[in-house]
Amino acid sequence: MSPFLTALIAGGSILIVILATDLGRRRVTRPRLIRSVIAVFVILGLCVHSLPLGGNDPSLQLLGIGTGVICGLVAAALMPVEWDASGAAHTVAGFGYAALWAALSAARVLFAYGSEHWFNDGMIRFSMEYEISGADAYSNAFVFMALAMALTRTAAIVARCRGRNGARQWSA
Repeated sequence: MSPFLTALIAGGSILIVILATDLGRRRVTRPRLIRSVIAVFVILGLCVHSLPLGGNDPSLQLLGIGTGVICGLVAAALMPVEWDASGAAHTVAGFGYAALWAALSAARVLFAYGSEHWFNDGMIRFSMEYEISGADAYSNAFVFMALAMALTRTAAIVARCRGRNGARQWSA
């Protein structure tokens, strides 16, 4: 699968799932959080076909994960957790949250498209110079970035809810 198609499928799918489950004021429930995590792993299974480990491929893929964690923390900061009178947790995600996810998804897709159509020669030179094995390493880095962002956002919600509720369980 081409890097563009991989970025389009992974980025678009995660964007749809995240925005559909997060926009507005939403009650924090196990099924809501689990649904996002399941979607992330389904996309991982569909889009990552190999794990290149030669040259600087691992560094590039780890860079994708690290960037995703940072972006996930920013996304989580744009989605505060509030509690109602009964003590139930709710997240509130608005325009800034949606804009961040949309912008990063679009940037991944545009970069993948550009690497195939606008600056292919430059990508080849860069890959040779920095010992990147090829399209799979770049595709994985972008998929891992999107996945790390989604998982970090989920972990931040869980951490904030546990911090407030202690051992109390969320609703099902």
